[in-house]
Amino acid sequence: MAQEATNKLIREDFDAGPSSYNEIIPGLFLGNLTAATDIDWLKEAKIDYILTVDSCPIPRKIQEFLPNLTMKYIQITDMPREDLLTHFEDCYEFIDHALQLNNKILVHCYFGVSRSAAIVIAYLMKKYRKSFCDTFEAVKEKRRFVGPNAGFLAQLKLYEEMGYGIDNTNIQFKMYRLQIAADKVRKAKILPQNCAELIKPDPALATVRPEPTVYRCKKCRRIVASASNILPHMPKEKQIWRHISSRKTSKQSKTLREPLEPVEKEEQQPAEFCSKILFVEPLAWMPDITHNVEGKLNCPKCNTKLGSFSWIAGSQCPCGSKIAPAFYLVPSRVDWSNAVQNVQVTV
Repeated sequence: MAQEATNKLIREDFDAGPSSYNEIIPGLFLGNLTAATDIDWLKEAKIDYILTVDSCPIPRKIQEFLPNLTMKYIQITDMPREDLLTHFEDCYEFIDHALQLNNKILVHCYFGVSRSAAIVIAYLMKKYRKSFCDTFEAVKEKRRFVGPNAGFLAQLKLYEEMGYGIDNTNIQFKMYRLQIAADKVRKAKILPQNCAELIKPDPALATVRPEPTVYRCKKCRRIVASASNILPHMPKEKQIWRHISSRKTSKQSKTLREPLEPVEKEEQQPAEFCSKILFVEPLAWMPDITHNVEGKLNCPKCNTKLGSFSWIAGSQCPCGSKIAPAFYLVPSRVDWSNAVQNVQVTV
């Protein structure tokens, strides 16, 4: 980084073009890297907060010129498979805190087109409880060339689906998080520690409010999954995770969690889940999944093969769907039960 005589801090190895910024709502500016390092403009606009969503932070030296400046940095590249969704909440808090104090804030990335635009759209969606489509158009009216990449657009739609927050029970969010983890496994060949929360507790050890519907090893009757651990898929579904309407999501979730209850005919009209393979969340009784890219899933009690897993290659279901990453149980190797009896506490 270098300082010019005009009080602009610039990156010597990049050129984000001339200073570009737009006020989206009073006090909230969306702009590029050049604007974020333009000391004269920051002073003139009375910017007190800067949220950087970029691969590199702006230099701390900027606070020598603006001692009252508060900065936040999110390290994200402008790639569709980057996880921006899980940053929406803390970015919302940062932006809203600044505006509640009647301060002015600049949200920026490199060009002010994709990453920072997605953050601003997410903030406004939650703040005003508006749909993604309406909010996107409103932001575009203020800054005509905003355009989050395809991955960020899908994440914004999922954010709306979850009610402008993070819903860890949402099936699509579960699949989304697994895909992010799989990208890390692809690079490291092991599951990073910061993804360990994706491995769900062993349902056989549940002693508090055990789920009424469980899946057991057919040979030894050991519980190996609960209904909430199932990740459903539709026949010939090619996408790993996708945005679907809330109406269909709720009906599909009900079908999963209540397999013994009759499902009304109208609920079966859109499509039915495939039952040829049971894809599940990674579970604590699967010891090999943290340090192997792929392998077998054996019953932890009798060692009978129940299925397989693959973080990277995934699995092709006989119905034509390709799921990746994949942790699956073969239906012929397990039975389901609608009541938890004699919950096992030993493996």
